[in-house]
Amino acid sequence: MYFLEAKEITKRYANHLALNKVSIGVPKQSIFGLLGPNGAGKTSLIRIINQITAPDEGMMFFNGEHLKPHHAQKIGYLPEERGLYKKMKVGEQAMYLAQLKGVDKQTARKKLHEWFEKFEIEAWWERKVEELSKGMQQKIQFVVTVIHNPELLIFDEPFSGFDPINVNLIKEEILNLREKGATILFSTHNMASVEELCDHIALIHNSEKILDGAVDEIKRQYRSHTFELILDNLKFDHKAIIPSDFNILSENTTSFGEKIIKIQSEDIVDSNKLIEEILPKATIISFKEILPTMNEIFIQQVQSENMNDQLKGTHFKTLSQKQA
Repeated sequence: MYFLEAKEITKRYANHLALNKVSIGVPKQSIFGLLGPNGAGKTSLIRIINQITAPDEGMMFFNGEHLKPHHAQKIGYLPEERGLYKKMKVGEQAMYLAQLKGVDKQTARKKLHEWFEKFEIEAWWERKVEELSKGMQQKIQFVVTVIHNPELLIFDEPFSGFDPINVNLIKEEILNLREKGATILFSTHNMASVEELCDHIALIHNSEKILDGAVDEIKRQYRSHTFELILDNLKFDHKAIIPSDFNILSENTTSFGEKIIKIQSEDIVDSNKLIEEILPKATIISFKEILPTMNEIFIQQVQSENMNDQLKGTHFKTLSQKQA
């Protein structure tokens, strides 16, 4: 059973189809990446999960139950567009937002001071929000998003505006939250963060889901049979060492005189046989398969869908011209 499950969700706005029968399943205590280009439908799905809007068709389930208003207290949502009251003091506002989430005053004060100390913003408790940098404000919003220990956390571009040090800080806290039992829905355009954090992903494009699954499985599914070898003590020219059914994509030499060769085959490769064939001819210092990055898969899938849409459009246009 999934902790969060969307079944055949469809959402329309006037003449715009935002989601077309989209289904996703988010496993409990996982980090699930919700990916897609701008305008794909991600925000519409997040708004439905937060019960800001309702689907026109389909069903949403929360921990095995139909999504209901009372589930809102079990969800923490950090939107891409942040918003704090600029004239309020930081501590006062954090206390107010924590109590809105159902945290009693005494507990809220204790937990907020713990988080502020961890994020090194304790000195800003009595300062006005407008005096804080964007990064400082985002730290506060992150804190008030997680303060009530929600079972489901939704982070929409959580690293936007952060410097690399604070990006790592937030990443560590997201991983800690998962370890403590939270299920996390994570929307971003940063594919490096997806590879680093996400267990599963779903890719939405033009209102439809076009790819989903475990990150490792997807990368293997799109493998291109590309390998990198570092060789030493070559008994022959490297071109004679590499089997003829491989293309040599690149070749370099290390400062120690070792040969770095990137090769690719159009066919499925038995790594053991490849190593056995090379071993008598050279010393293998390193051997690894180069799997495609999530960024490469993202671009490939979106471009492929765009191409299919163009072909469909051309086909329908040709049919219309013939009928005319």
